Amino acid sequence: DLGEAELEAAMAASMVKLDDGDLVKGIVVSVDRDEVLVDVGFKSEGIIPIKELTIRNDVAASEIVKVGDEIEALVLQREDKEGRLILSKKRAQYEKAWNVIERIKETNGTVTGPVIEVVKGGLIIDIGLRGFLPASLVELRRVRDLSPYIGKIVDAKIIELDKNRNNVVLSRRRWLEETQAEQREEFLVNLKSGEVREGVISSVVNFGAFVDLGGMDGLVHVSELSWKHIDHPSSVVSVGDKVSVQVLDVDLSQKRISLSLKATQVDPWQQFADAHKVGELVYGRVTKIVPFGAFIQVGEGIEGLSHISEMAGHHVDSPDQVVTSGEELWVKIIDLDLGRRRISLSIKQAAEGGEVAAEYQEAFGEHAYDEEGNYIGSFVFSDADFTPETEAQAAWAEYAHEAQIAAEAAKTEESASSEVGNTEISE
Repeated sequence: DLGEAELEAAMAASMVKLDDGDLVKGIVVSVDRDEVLVDVGFKSEGIIPIKELTIRNDVAASEIVKVGDEIEALVLQREDKEGRLILSKKRAQYEKAWNVIERIKETNGTVTGPVIEVVKGGLIIDIGLRGFLPASLVELRRVRDLSPYIGKIVDAKIIELDKNRNNVVLSRRRWLEETQAEQREEFLVNLKSGEVREGVISSVVNFGAFVDLGGMDGLVHVSELSWKHIDHPSSVVSVGDKVSVQVLDVDLSQKRISLSLKATQVDPWQQFADAHKVGELVYGRVTKIVPFGAFIQVGEGIEGLSHISEMAGHHVDSPDQVVTSGEELWVKIIDLDLGRRRISLSIKQAAEGGEVAAEYQEAFGEHAYDEEGNYIGSFVFSDADFTPETEAQAAWAEYAHEAQIAAEAAKTEESASSEVGNTEISE
């Protein structure tokens, strides 16, 4: 029949011509458990088996496509043994993704995708194809439990690409390093010496403590943790502590930040200097006896030196002839050098009396002594654990050296004078 022949010819002319490997577009007409039917304008609907629908495993077809969706697929077989058109959405996506991935790799770009599986040794990322992210490259430090990453969208760098082996290896760690390097650079440039920042103690080590400032860690050296001498940083701070720190220095070349915790606290030396003056009597406790005198605690974290020449009105061969370690006594301030953190004290001059410092007037008033003159007050040193090994003693090292030189010079001069005197007498 001519009419039927013409109709068949017209249909054949309008029908899409397909070959294996072609990319086609079509409309989803049916979604079943094992396959999806797609109208691509061919003589029969194309079939996408469930395994050819997506790169993800154990996912229902209905989670990937819905009836009415327009999708792209690759022709696997124009006709199988049963005359069916077999398509693959997964491979169409794969071919397109490879072209994109190769361009990203060439330009050192970044890929982004959800974590879809935890496999042996790492994670699988959906970047249009299956990208492998080794466990050692997930974070800056190795992660043991990878399960919390399922479903998360991550950024990564491509470190290995081999289409023949269908191999794509990713590194989120490299992306983090590059991103954080830029952030650190910007953070450092905006950080200024002298400003005070809030932070959290991230780690405590023998030489100090690291503080997370929100963009980078800075170091508080042990000498900047407290105005008092400390045996170990852990006696002052713990991991997780919130602290206010002052920026001491920003080293852009080394990318290091030096911080100070004590700079944000009251300087006990400044506090002492503001409250006292030369000539006042203060109460102290002997913390250490040295050949040239005795160190005496006169406040919390504050030590001064009573030189051997200021310990008694008579000649003293050794300081322990006058005082013992731990002894409490009155001393007079004869010099106060805040800049060098030195206080010179005199036991000898205190015995002559003088004005008592304000903070002791209540504790050592007449009511603080019994009829026999014994002290019955309640004054105690607030710094009971004060150690004799303080920075104040170190600050006196130069003084001690000078004092020793002066003493030797005095002896030499005295000896010379004695020899001259003896010569004159003999004459």
